[in-house]
Order: sequence, then C-alpha cells, then structure tokens
Amino acid sequence: MDIKILGTGCTKCQKLAEATNAAAQALNLDYQLTKVTDIEQIMAYNVMSTPALVVDEQIKLTGRLASVDELMTLLKAHTA
Repeated sequence: MDIKILGTGCTKCQKLAEATNAAAQALNLDYQLTKVTDIEQIMAYNVMSTPALVVDEQIKLTGRLASVDELMTLLKAHTA
C-alpha cells in the first residue's frame, strides 16, 4: 500500500503522518508512507487544502486531521 501525506510540512501535516503511521502499524499493513511537500506535486492532486491523505493514488482525506481510529477505518475500507 502506498500512502502519501500531502502538505507543506506544517504541524497538522506532521500529526496526520504520525497518526496514519500508527493506524497502518496497528492494522499490520504492508505500506510505504511518503510525505509530499512540493507545492506543484500537491497541486497535481487537485487538493485545495492540506493536510491530505492519499492511499494508492486515491484521495481519502483533505483539509483536516483525523484520529487514529478514523484512519484505521479508512485504511481498512481501502484494503477490502
């Protein structure tokens, strides 16, 4: 599973990356987490607000933080 956190490196982006990492580990997923901070790459996803979560090139969350539980639900639904 390819997971990307889109954001310029702000505190919210870092917290989303940490929570996503925790959720993926709790689910025992085989994943790679990448932080995308380049504004042009972020714009290529047509994301208007960050942080954003992209899983296997599908946008799952934009413009807000999510709890580890919510992220686990999103990631579980993606693997189903």
